Amino acid sequence: MSMRLFTSRGGDRPAIGAIRARVAIAAIAAIGLMLATPAFAQGTTWVGFPNADGPSQRVEIDRNFVKEWESAPPKGFPTLSKQNLAAMAAAIKLYENVVAKGGFPAVPEDQQLNVGMFLPTVALVKQRLAMSADLRESDSDVSQNFDYGLEKAVKRFQASNGLSPTGVIDKRTMAALNVPAAVRLRQLKVNLQRLTELARTAPRKYVVVNIPAAQIEAVDGDKVVSRHSGVVGKPDRQTPILRSSIHQLNFNPVWHLPPTVLSQDLVPKGAAMAAKGQDVLAKYGIDALDAQGRKVDTSKIKWTAATATAYTFQQQPGPENPLGFVKINFENSHSVYMHSTPSDTLFGRNFRAASSGCVRVSGIDQLAAWLVADQGWSHERVMAMKASGERLDVSLKKPVPLYFAYITAWATEDGVIQFRRDLYNKDSVGQVAGAY
Repeated sequence: MSMRLFTSRGGDRPAIGAIRARVAIAAIAAIGLMLATPAFAQGTTWVGFPNADGPSQRVEIDRNFVKEWESAPPKGFPTLSKQNLAAMAAAIKLYENVVAKGGFPAVPEDQQLNVGMFLPTVALVKQRLAMSADLRESDSDVSQNFDYGLEKAVKRFQASNGLSPTGVIDKRTMAALNVPAAVRLRQLKVNLQRLTELARTAPRKYVVVNIPAAQIEAVDGDKVVSRHSGVVGKPDRQTPILRSSIHQLNFNPVWHLPPTVLSQDLVPKGAAMAAKGQDVLAKYGIDALDAQGRKVDTSKIKWTAATATAYTFQQQPGPENPLGFVKINFENSHSVYMHSTPSDTLFGRNFRAASSGCVRVSGIDQLAAWLVADQGWSHERVMAMKASGERLDVSLKKPVPLYFAYITAWATEDGVIQFRRDLYNKDSVGQVAGAY
């Protein structure tokens, strides 16, 4: 996690047939939320795009919908489901065929596209989306008209590539469209290895953080109980890949500043403020403790000296505490944890690699209530803890398995192929798969 004040912030399943004929059913249902939104004018951004004749036409993008989509993702299918292995094999076959035929056509990135346009680029987009099975055969044609069928296909593509399904082809969507088929094939094969190991060992009940997707799933009986938007580590402060078990919840916790935040945020900030005659600890309500646990006079701390990191720094519970009202603990050697946050603005953004390694969880009250439900806790009790500010540690009688996984490509039993940015360049495909 990062210092908010110092940094910017069972049973048989349907067989997998020809993926080209299948559609993103779950994504379409969620996308329908946008189309049914009555208050479309509120939170709307007007964007001008060039058309074939030169002048621009104005298109409305509902930013409220975008924020809602990003912060509250639909449940969908479990990422680590065993059923996904057969779907992955079918996806690999599809992409092998695409690569064998020369790959996807390159789509010019100098234009932004939306419904109503009539351009040669539109025909290329239709060809590209048909090859990846995002454009239905019933909606497919070779015309240059950006019609309703193409808009639906663009939304399917955006949703399955970790982008907000607006139906407008912006720069990020163009960049995702232009990731070569050979790169996507490589990602599918690499991630099949990762998924095979994880899916075959995953228990009935577990929590998984998919780092590239910046999403958290609570899974029980191969069903997603809840899926949460998350904030994960920056590329230079990566969230680690790990396996552990959640064993404790801290309500209204004390924040003990982790080593990365201490060395890269607090000490530089402390030195800069001291040079101006200011006290960083007093400003942010942080205590410094010596080796015996005694509070230290902040005037004695020399921020430019190596001894500055010899102290323990902590912040008491409160509205400015970066951990929010609950912290989820699990054994690991990286000093990371999951937690809430007093500021939820990042959850509504598409790119959420912004922490120092810990994972912030949107809607963490639901996840916390699920974790302690078998110990008599209700969601109302969890929310009462938030309102009261009372310090309380709750140990789980049955620790819940936890996976921090790095999955950038997977397929699900409905025939949908999912891709996410290769945030940390772990797929060995270069920068192109993480540059949108």
